[in-house]
Amino acid sequence: MISFTKMHGIGNDFVVIDAINQIISLTSEQIRFMADRKFGIGFDQLLIVEKATTEHNDFKYRIFNADGSEVGQCGNGARCFAQFIRDKKLSLKNPINVDTISGTLTLYFSDDNLITVNMGIPKHNPAQIPIITEKELLSYQVDINGNQVNFGAVSIGNPHAVIQVKDVNTAPVIELGKILESHPIFPDRANIGFMQVINKHKIKLRVYERGSAETLACGSGACASVVIGIEHHLLDHEVDVELLGGNLKISWAGRGHPVLMTGPATSVYEGRINI
Repeated sequence: MISFTKMHGIGNDFVVIDAINQIISLTSEQIRFMADRKFGIGFDQLLIVEKATTEHNDFKYRIFNADGSEVGQCGNGARCFAQFIRDKKLSLKNPINVDTISGTLTLYFSDDNLITVNMGIPKHNPAQIPIITEKELLSYQVDINGNQVNFGAVSIGNPHAVIQVKDVNTAPVIELGKILESHPIFPDRANIGFMQVINKHKIKLRVYERGSAETLACGSGACASVVIGIEHHLLDHEVDVELLGGNLKISWAGRGHPVLMTGPATSVYEGRINI
């Protein structure tokens, strides 16, 4: 039996497992079973807490999509990861530093029950995103069924494409997101954001996440959209991002600086499952 906690960050839902105090070894098939909302538990991502693998960090943070694939970043998950550590009294440090396959994340607890995640410095180099192109551009273009689609691209520990739309409510999130997510231009696939700019301090956003389809919220997607919006001179350096599940505050001072994301994390219930 595996003990777990069901959590969510503004509707982006997770199963969090302590792999320090119990032995965990899951196959991709078992993760897909747990992710099934009818036969398993149901989640957008599975988060696993492990012992740190580097000397100066506190824990290791592993993330698996609902399809069983492991990924390098999940911003909403990072806040839930931090809250889980605090709730389980695994550490009372503030901040805490965690290993990920994309590098170190720093997580801060505030007095207003919000958690700020230092998401690291965005990567614009095509090889680091990765995106197949001859050179770095502010805007990329692909042909989708005879229509030209323009988007910005950046890595926030995982690859993101951001498309500016007039109205997120009528944007072809599912149809276009599914095609672009696995387009050959993205060798590791990508998360596809649809961004509606309200003003320089606010956007609305929907995200089609690789391996999970559309979710109610995507923290790294919110960061990517603000970065792209700032690069296009559409946004200021502090932006309120309205997602389907709630709001996040994103700040970025520009190239060479890390993106900071602030929002809540909520525990839903504790459970045990027999795999």
